[in-house]
Amino acid sequence: MPVEPPPTRWALPRAGAPLLGEVAGVGADLEPGTLLAAYRSGIFPMRLDGVHGPLAWWSPGPRGILPLDGLQVSRSLRRSLRRYTVTVDTAFADVVAACADPRRDGAWIDDEIRAGYQRLHELGWAHSVEAWEGGELVGGLYGVAIGGLFAGESMFHRAVDASKVALVSLVRMLGEDGVPRLLDVQWSTPHLASLGVVEVSRRRYLRLLRAALELPLPTAFDDGRR
Repeated sequence: MPVEPPPTRWALPRAGAPLLGEVAGVGADLEPGTLLAAYRSGIFPMRLDGVHGPLAWWSPGPRGILPLDGLQVSRSLRRSLRRYTVTVDTAFADVVAACADPRRDGAWIDDEIRAGYQRLHELGWAHSVEAWEGGELVGGLYGVAIGGLFAGESMFHRAVDASKVALVSLVRMLGEDGVPRLLDVQWSTPHLASLGVVEVSRRRYLRLLRAALELPLPTAFDDGRR
């Protein structure tokens, strides 16, 4: 089971009352206790200006979520599911490094953020789902699992549909026992909407979050190392 770190020393901002737009606050740190307190309260970290700006805490409104029973899998994606091998937590650092590639448009994951989530992973809270082809890592995603919440942080692909295969596999893991868990993708995009992501109000998200935190971890993450 995940190891609970020391509590944060910061009074984090409220998700329901952002200071400006979708930014709830600025500052604090990326210690495990701070990150967990943030996700439990409905906010998450991202810098204000790519990798160069100050650390900010975000509460999107509306919020993008992927209902586990709403996943849309095209015929071509079904073929891709047979093409790749999927694993969990076998290459966490490599997945985060690929997501942090500075050549990607909108790159925002810097060394400090990578280190913060690596510490969460070592404590059993942050997880990766990897897609492999011929022994090569070609796609994946990572995020934070707390009870019935999976907060997706980023995904990448180096082969057609590889990140989508990781996402489909994640949805199946979260819903395999019929528990109504919450898959948070932060913001919806046309790409994510094509897979079934919908938008909910900030107030609705916080209600879903409170319920999800009371649910059990999925089996795939129950020891943080599978």
